Amino acid sequence: MTSTGAELPGMREDYRSASLDAADLAETWHAQLLAWIADARAAGLPDANAMVLATADDEGRVTTRTVLAKDVDEHGVTFFTNYTSEKSHQLRQTRRCSVTFPWLALQRQATVIGTVELVSREDTLAYWRTRPRGSQLGAWASPQSAVVRDRGTLDDQLATVTERFSGDEEIPPPPHWGGWRITPTHVEFWQGRPDRLHDRLRFRRTDPGWVVERLAP
Repeated sequence: MTSTGAELPGMREDYRSASLDAADLAETWHAQLLAWIADARAAGLPDANAMVLATADDEGRVTTRTVLAKDVDEHGVTFFTNYTSEKSHQLRQTRRCSVTFPWLALQRQATVIGTVELVSREDTLAYWRTRPRGSQLGAWASPQSAVVRDRGTLDDQLATVTERFSGDEEIPPPPHWGGWRITPTHVEFWQGRPDRLHDRLRFRRTDPGWVVERLAP
């Protein structure tokens, strides 16, 4: 075992920065999530809206990757991606996913579990117009999740689409690119506490409405 490997059992942080009780929560899960994203941004955390997205195919194989939340409201959490990617194929198969926002520097995380749906083309276009031109070109150039021969292949594809749109002031979104909205059934807010007795408060959707529950750590 390497020296780093030998150190793994003892690598841990003792969380003591804050606590979380039901009285501390906003009235809705989305208001609470937006507040914690704002806290992370105010603390200078990079990519405060980054979330780890977990999806599975119809045979139960699970995949995770990091994406960026681009909208949070009472309807759900929205992110944008290539519709031909592995994540989109899996979302179409199961229509379910989970995301976790890992604000480790704040000793916090939030997890959203729910079903997914495609956002409207109008919503996709509205977000697309906010993207830098380079990101727009990249969306056209990359066959996301496909095997490519080498980096040069991607660079060549980027050069091709850059030339294609060189005379266009606005670049349209690719037909294979757009948004997914996660409609939550459960949203958990986790605050690290000493001795691994963390605070876990969960919004759970029921027929009458949302309820808040405390979970054992």
